[in-house]
Amino acid sequence: MSTTVTAPGDAPPRAPGAPRRRFRRPGRALLPYLLVLPALIAELAIHVIPMLVGVWMSLLHLTQFFIRNWTAAPYGGLANYRVAVDTHGPVAKDLLHSFLITVGVTAVVVALSWLFGLAAAVFLERPFRGRAALRTLFLVPYALPVFTAVITWRFMLQRDSGMVNNVLSDKLHLVHGHPFWLLGGNSFVSLVLVNVWRLWPFAFLTLMAGLQSIPGDLYEAAAIDGAGFLRRLRSVTLPLLRPVNRVLVLVLFLWTFNDFNTAYILFEQPPADADMISIHIYNASFLTWNFGLGSAMSVLLLAFLLIVTLGYLGAGKLRSRHA
Repeated sequence: MSTTVTAPGDAPPRAPGAPRRRFRRPGRALLPYLLVLPALIAELAIHVIPMLVGVWMSLLHLTQFFIRNWTAAPYGGLANYRVAVDTHGPVAKDLLHSFLITVGVTAVVVALSWLFGLAAAVFLERPFRGRAALRTLFLVPYALPVFTAVITWRFMLQRDSGMVNNVLSDKLHLVHGHPFWLLGGNSFVSLVLVNVWRLWPFAFLTLMAGLQSIPGDLYEAAAIDGAGFLRRLRSVTLPLLRPVNRVLVLVLFLWTFNDFNTAYILFEQPPADADMISIHIYNASFLTWNFGLGSAMSVLLLAFLLIVTLGYLGAGKLRSRHA
């Protein structure tokens, strides 16, 4: 029987059948972090750092007198926040009015967008001639640039030369005279209409993708048991779409509540009935030149959206655990 002698410093011999040990290069372990580094730098530069600067600005009395050297603005602590939440003052009253308008617009837009998206997705679930063309047609509002779509609606909603009044009043005689759609109480309706027109195709696309994951056998079994269309919708479709709906409603809520472009392009300076909170904060910052107060309003809005988002996600997890 022979024995193998290993010299000092040599690696021990590998046993027969033992797997070879792979030696990883030091640079390979760092490669995933290097690939993520550009995205991390961009996230810091675009979101995190401006957000922290905004929080710091909200603690300053930053007005037009300190724009050139805003670091020299006097420190005010929570003074801007007290002004923004003091309901006895005009600033807080206007902010609360804008907040309630935004809540109303968001609630109606999210509900109608989800409803229209679900109806279109269910309608196009089964194959028929022309389904591909209808899918493409339904997605056109979502594919159009925001400025192009909203400025077209602005021309259509003009009082004297707009197509809406021409059709509703002159052709169909459904309304009396030529109402102002971009002024007064009708501005709320116009803002909801344009937002729903822009967002419901996204809901349709998301729900249509969710419907593809539901097995057809479930519908066949429900039909054999005598369940009609509404029964199948209530007992099969909606329960299985719950995870998709949870994310969809949250995304629609955040998009609508934070939306600035639609109201600004449609009205430039929205009337009181369409005063979205994003436009209100913009006016408080760039029209009155009180950047400290505008930053405080932005931080309050961010805190509200974080609370709603975390509460919504927490309630969804709690409901899924008890289900």
